[in-house]
Amino acid sequence: MAFIGSECHPFVKTGGLGDVMYALPRELVKQNCDVRVILPRYACIPQKYQDKMVYRGEFYMDLGETGRSYYVGIMEYIWDGVVYDFIDNQEFFSAGNPYVGLVEDIPKYCFFSKAALAALNYMNWIPDIIHCHDWQAALVPVFQKTLFHDSPVGRAKSVLTIHNLRFQGIYNIPTIRYWTGLPAEVFNMGALQQAWRDANMLKGGLAYADRITTVSNTYAWEIQTPEYGEKLEDHLRYHSYKLRGIVNGIDYGMWNPATDPALAVNYDITNVLERKPQNKLALQKELGLVEDEGKLVVGLISRLTNQKGLDLVNAIVPQIMDGNTQVVVLGTGDKEYEDTFRYYENAYKGMFSACIQYDESRAHRIYAGADVLLVPSRFEPCGLTQLNAMHYGTLPIVRETGGLKDTVEPYNVFNGGGNGFTFDRYDAGLLLDAINRAKTEYFTSRYHWDEVVQRDMAKDVSWTNSARQYKDLYLELTPW
Repeated sequence: MAFIGSECHPFVKTGGLGDVMYALPRELVKQNCDVRVILPRYACIPQKYQDKMVYRGEFYMDLGETGRSYYVGIMEYIWDGVVYDFIDNQEFFSAGNPYVGLVEDIPKYCFFSKAALAALNYMNWIPDIIHCHDWQAALVPVFQKTLFHDSPVGRAKSVLTIHNLRFQGIYNIPTIRYWTGLPAEVFNMGALQQAWRDANMLKGGLAYADRITTVSNTYAWEIQTPEYGEKLEDHLRYHSYKLRGIVNGIDYGMWNPATDPALAVNYDITNVLERKPQNKLALQKELGLVEDEGKLVVGLISRLTNQKGLDLVNAIVPQIMDGNTQVVVLGTGDKEYEDTFRYYENAYKGMFSACIQYDESRAHRIYAGADVLLVPSRFEPCGLTQLNAMHYGTLPIVRETGGLKDTVEPYNVFNGGGNGFTFDRYDAGLLLDAINRAKTEYFTSRYHWDEVVQRDMAKDVSWTNSARQYKDLYLELTPW
């Protein structure tokens, strides 16, 4: 199968899509699938990977109504059984960042979607399944079923995964027609057309793909409602027969407290109760907090934006800070949140730490040293932080939305079941209530708390499980 998307760790990554494009193909190779990943060859890919790429060939391709031919080079890199093919074109991919702005990005991803299919034909490597991701590759199923219909790659089945519905690739119809040369019938209301004058690349892909997946069951249901549907809810309801939710996993190679090189002390489920407090003390020391393993440490690792529920957190910080609780924030984003968290760090010296930065290894140490992790998102297609937290024996406090609802079962005071603390409505008081429930449990029934810690570490949140569900979906589409 061929994976087509705009980013992939470690070459280029801005968010969760990069993690999925890295981890899922590797896991599928272990399950005996033959996988290629097709990516743009951006100038920002680190030189050490550029140096290992091998030239596979080149050809010229017409594009839309531009009336000229464009160079398509194929550079290949093979790593852990996965073949990565980079589409080379200086004109489109020489900018420093993968995403610049819609004016530049629309032509770039029109070119990329068509070039990816043309490259598969050129290499004569015809997959059974073409798995595309987000709006940047959403035109692939549209091209495939129209301009490439009678070519070898036209017989593949297509799957389109929505990682974030908010970004859709919307521009006026003449521009998208100019850059794609797609036939008139795709620019109708059932496919690309939106609000009469615009074309929506993601919407077109959803109409033409054989299956649509998104990154959790609950989110698959939520996006069919006006609250979460980003104006595509009717279109998604119409295509709901082919919509499926499969939760992401985390990569145990990268996220494993037993082997993680970033931690002060490594631990696993057998010794977490002795060794996790040592990581807490090391974290307190690193961040200049009062060193006391008896304090409850609350972690927050997030982009500092409204989507992540930070307005709720901001509203209740004074009520959380009771002398027995420390808060550690890691992330960057909107200035108002950066400034407020800095203010709190100053107001609660030794008890509140605001790390306004992106620091991957510090994130690992917060997962290991914190007792709970806040994920109070307004919406969350899948969410990986709560999975990381559980794997590190840190209890998540989450809002019941999207993947958070699918992966965190609320703690039950009566039978000790569940694996985290949850609240439903988007409301600061309910978040505070969930934090207070966690505190009560932590300070008054540590025996039950420790049981939940071990249960969370035992839970399978790996990619193995998720990849199996994807493989079943592919097999449904390919009659043997």
